[in-house]
Amino acid sequence: MAEAFKLMRDRFDRVGILLSGLCAVHCVATLVLVAVLGLGGGFLLNPALHRVGLALAIAVGGIALGLGIARHGRREPLLIGGAGLSLMSLALITGHGPAEAALTIAGVSLVAFAHWRNVRHLSA
Repeated sequence: MAEAFKLMRDRFDRVGILLSGLCAVHCVATLVLVAVLGLGGGFLLNPALHRVGLALAIAVGGIALGLGIARHGRREPLLIGGAGLSLMSLALITGHGPAEAALTIAGVSLVAFAHWRNVRHLSA
């Protein structure tokens, strides 16, 4: 049972890192494709796509970081991740545009770093 819990917890952190990276790539690629090339605006700039992706990343991040602190007891990843999740949540209520992209990229960067720290603490 303990081994299954560890595997699930590790996967949440790895999925969190992946979602954070995909989110950042989406934001940057959208800005480049739409601003420079004028491509994909209808799909890539769809606010619903962004809201769903951010909500999923926030949920996975909260679960993974919570499981990590329950296991290793170090608050650092939770504090860093909490700051990132806060920025991501703020991006959800900000109008679609450059401010939202900046908040999202800053937030997912912090969350990805927190997931990475979580994985390092769990494997130590």
